[in-house]
Amino acid sequence: MTIGFAARKGCAVAAQPSGKAAPDTPSYLYTAEVADILHVSPKTVSRWAKEGKLPFLKTLGGHRRYPAAEIRQLAAELQVQPTV
Repeated sequence: MTIGFAARKGCAVAAQPSGKAAPDTPSYLYTAEVADILHVSPKTVSRWAKEGKLPFLKTLGGHRRYPAAEIRQLAAELQVQPTV
């Protein structure tokens, strides 16, 4: 499930003013969502972010959010191709 960062309830980042959403607003993922996509544990995702291996931003509350497009691109690059 990928919902834009501003659409999440309780998010530290405010929605676009005047009801106009930017057409190319990037979406962000929670740690658990990234873990699901990369097939690792949420603890591993947090460790990789801390080590600088994954791009992220921090909310005002100190939680990490990961850019969906970059995470999905990384997952596609890491996908194992079957050998023939």
